Amino acid sequence: MPVIDLIHTTATIIGVLPADISVPPNDTGLPGIEALRTIVGAIMTVGLILSVLALLVAAIVWGFGAHSSNPHLAGRGKTGVLVACGAAALCGGAVTFINFFWNVGQGV
Repeated sequence: MPVIDLIHTTATIIGVLPADISVPPNDTGLPGIEALRTIVGAIMTVGLILSVLALLVAAIVWGFGAHSSNPHLAGRGKTGVLVACGAAALCGGAVTFINFFWNVGQGV
């Protein structure tokens, strides 16, 4: 294939491709979006409540371990407190986290 034909074919293909594609999220595209939002909000609430419960249990375990001179139990309590705090941060900041990366993706 001569070089001129190759350049002409490439220019033709580039001319056929769309120049700008924009697909924003559609809130009305599917039925049940509002119900799904309600379900996700309820799951986030349950996650936060369970994180607080886990934090309380882990703090109690940490306290028992520290006062009974049991370093293994105290270490497990400390780990539980950190995990509960991480889970609460993830549940509470999920919307902000997703929106941040959505905006980063829109800028690419």
